[in-house]
Amino acid sequence: MTTHTAMSYDQLPIIDLSAAGRGPQARALLHAQLHSAAHDVGFFQLVGHGVTRAEKDALLTAMRAFFALPEADRLALDNVNSPHFRGYTRTGDERTGGARDWRDQLDIGAERPARTPGPGEPSYWWLQGPNQWPAALPGLRTAALAWIDRLSAVAHRLLRELLTAIGAPAGFYDPVFGEHAHPQLKLVRYPGSAADGTGQGVGAHKDYGFLTLLLQDTVGGLQVQREDGRFHDVPPLEGAFVVNLGELLEVATNGYLLATNHRVVSPPGATERYSVPFFYNPRLDARIDPLPFPHAAQAPGVTTDPANPLFAEYGYNELKGKLRAHPLVAERHHRELLTPA
Repeated sequence: MTTHTAMSYDQLPIIDLSAAGRGPQARALLHAQLHSAAHDVGFFQLVGHGVTRAEKDALLTAMRAFFALPEADRLALDNVNSPHFRGYTRTGDERTGGARDWRDQLDIGAERPARTPGPGEPSYWWLQGPNQWPAALPGLRTAALAWIDRLSAVAHRLLRELLTAIGAPAGFYDPVFGEHAHPQLKLVRYPGSAADGTGQGVGAHKDYGFLTLLLQDTVGGLQVQREDGRFHDVPPLEGAFVVNLGELLEVATNGYLLATNHRVVSPPGATERYSVPFFYNPRLDARIDPLPFPHAAQAPGVTTDPANPLFAEYGYNELKGKLRAHPLVAERHHRELLTPA
């Protein structure tokens, strides 16, 4: 008699990146686990990444100091003032799936001069520009930009191991990153449940780029859509980053690697939740060539969703999402890019 064991969704796969340096056998096991996690789930917990508690604490301390500022100081950085979608978004002003997200946040990217697209240039160049920083907290700029550099290095290493794990050339996508890559960082606070009882901290979505590395606190609330089609809790794991694959890896592998829907349920009552997602993204003008790998014939094809077309040129993929998520910024600065209703 055949018995079937129900799949456990109590925790995501746990990947130890330090195994890459512990000899051929440990690295082979790492690659087998990484291949399975990226192909079957699209999400995993990453340990052995080398980021220290002191590095995390420096960022989290600066982040909590920012959210403790008077509201007027935070609103001085309102992203409505930035055509580059940088700065502070007050609670309820961001949208996912057309519904408001009950969180406030500070959007930060690579610190670069503003670029206004010229005639005939792609509109995604609007996404390049300076950040907005609170004058009262000079240490936030230092901590946030150091985090972007630190996690860019971790994500670069992880991506090379992931590509190797599925039999692809490790450095295939190195040329689309480099000094002109477009990494991003969000400092996010979920202030508890909305007064009207809606529980959408952030609605179900996929991320635009290659990899996302999430630092979350111990409150919980992140949920991932698993193979059964339901959303399952991701219990916080001490010292781990939650990693998910973005839409570009799904496009690059014709669906063999998964970009998975995920969401955050608001914490109960007045409980606050803090999280720091880091997005490892290539250059805005990078075209993502199909990845040569031996499992390509088994790829099921890219997810088709008329409401969420996927673009191989990264800048268009991100601009699509920003215009949808930040309607106040779009209306003020980019009305010509909006699709008529």
